Amino acid sequence: MTRPPLTLYLAAPRGFCAGVDRAIKIVEMALEKWGAPVYVRHEIVHNRFVVDGLREKGAVFVEELDECPDDRPVIFSAHGVPKAVPDEAARREMLYVDATCPLVSKVHIEAERHHSNGLQMVMIGHAGHPETEGTMGQLPPGEVLLVETAKDVATLAPRDPERLAYITQTTLSVDDTAGIVAALQARFPGIVGPHKEDICYATTNRQEAVKAMAPRADAMLVIGAPNSSNSQRLVEVGRTAGCAYSQLVQRATDIDWRALEGISSVGITAGASAPEVLVNEVIDAFRAKFDVTVELVETAQENVEFKVPRVLREPA
Repeated sequence: MTRPPLTLYLAAPRGFCAGVDRAIKIVEMALEKWGAPVYVRHEIVHNRFVVDGLREKGAVFVEELDECPDDRPVIFSAHGVPKAVPDEAARREMLYVDATCPLVSKVHIEAERHHSNGLQMVMIGHAGHPETEGTMGQLPPGEVLLVETAKDVATLAPRDPERLAYITQTTLSVDDTAGIVAALQARFPGIVGPHKEDICYATTNRQEAVKAMAPRADAMLVIGAPNSSNSQRLVEVGRTAGCAYSQLVQRATDIDWRALEGISSVGITAGASAPEVLVNEVIDAFRAKFDVTVELVETAQENVEFKVPRVLREPA
């Protein structure tokens, strides 16, 4: 039986970013150094395949610190944690390793710097997301006001409209965030922005690749987890950029083949917490049904690498 031809557009960059790669290495190195179990507060990164793989090696994932025993190491996820969490770990004399992405830590430092200068913070982010909660938790209650959309800006009630600064979650849509920033600047002309863009290089690069790929594809699949902010934003960017059928799949078994009947091209990308093995799995699934030609759509090259904490590089 002759398989129909299909062009797969493969986005580059895609998949793991430096912060995710570092966080996973931290868990693996902690298990190697201290043995199992090692506790991890929250999913180390938002990907079930990755989390399940680490769980099999001896990582125990919990939501709160009070679920961890005092005598075993605990790791804080790449999304960052409120200041109260390491403070409590120190009070309990726990051995902890902070796997917060350095680019998230940069936002934490910005917030503290603006706070020390007497400015109230406005955070652009998603309510309930662990990164947003971690960043807002760097400052005392009431010092960070959250906005999720440009409409939210109209109802902001700051302590002093003349003394404001804004920060953003690192995994947002670049274009959507620009609209919120414009609304903030229109209402509060003196608001202070970040010294350098808060949305991280990996989020920006993956969105730019999708923008280049989406107009050429009949359908687009984003490999990632439903609770992954950067993956969900890639789906939205794909639709906005011209690919009406832009869908999130966790792995090949999630592909809706009936929805793809009659197509001649599919764009494939992966969120920053999705491993390349899942990309290859999806490509193999298409090869089983189509005569596939793969075309790379590359918009940037990445060579960023973050060091793991010194405690893991020192001999036991």
